[in-house]
Formats: sequence, structure tokens, C-alpha cells
Amino acid sequence: MKTRLTICLLALALAGCGGKAVLDRSEVETTGDGTSTADTVGEYKLALAQRIAQVNSTKVYIGRPQALLRSVVVVKYVVDAKGSLLRSEIMRSNRDRSTEATALASLRSTAPFPKPAASLLRHGRIELMETWLFNNDGRFQLRTIAEPQMDE
Repeated sequence: MKTRLTICLLALALAGCGGKAVLDRSEVETTGDGTSTADTVGEYKLALAQRIAQVNSTKVYIGRPQALLRSVVVVKYVVDAKGSLLRSEIMRSNRDRSTEATALASLRSTAPFPKPAASLLRHGRIELMETWLFNNDGRFQLRTIAEPQMDE
């Protein structure tokens, strides 16, 4: 698991040389019917973070986030057994409407997600939280796959 995360972060760093994030699609592994191979909620959350970054690569910041972030937006979202986004809501924010809209839009544009494994579902769905870290330029990283912030 740590090796996959290291490889993902290295891919993000190297992709920065070209100006936009490009992740290897093989990082988000699924079975033939589109079910995620993730065995734990943490692995599934990592796979979804990678997918959100892939789909929204032009909005993703490459490199270490700045020391004082423009905005931190925490979103709770629910995915059903088919991988559909059932709902999402802002749980924490500094009320920067632009970054809130970007976080929610990036989530919606990524759906449908890989189907979660049946073992991860509770009442036919899985509830997750993710944190969007925004730099001053409006681009973001997801905390699940973000590099450490710069020192002040």
C-alpha cells in the first residue's frame, strides 16, 4: 500500500514537469464489472482520490501546497453499490464559494466511481470524507494523496 502511494506521488511530481497531473489509469484497479479491488475503506478512498485527480487534472496543483492555503474544503459524500454519487455536502470551509463550488463540481464530474466492494457497504452505500486543499491560484490537491505543505 505504501509503495503504491509512493509511486502515485512520484507520478504526480513528475507530471508537474509538463504542467498538469497525469496519473497512470492502472492505479485505480477494478474487476471486469467495474468493482474496485480495494479491500478497505482507506484503499477505496485512495482509489477515488486518484480518480478525482485524474478526471480533474487541469485543476490539480502539482508539487507541495503553499504554507498558507487559500481554502480548505471538507466534503462528505455518499456512493451507492453501483458507484453513483448519491449526495455530497460541505462539512468544513472558510466560506470561499468559488473553492466550495470547485470541490463539489470535481466530485460530480468524476462520478460514477468504481463500484465499492460489497464488504465496504453499509445499507447499500459507503459514506466518505475528503479534504480539498486550495492554493491561491484556485488549483487543489486532495489530502488523501497530497504532498506535505511547504514550510512558512
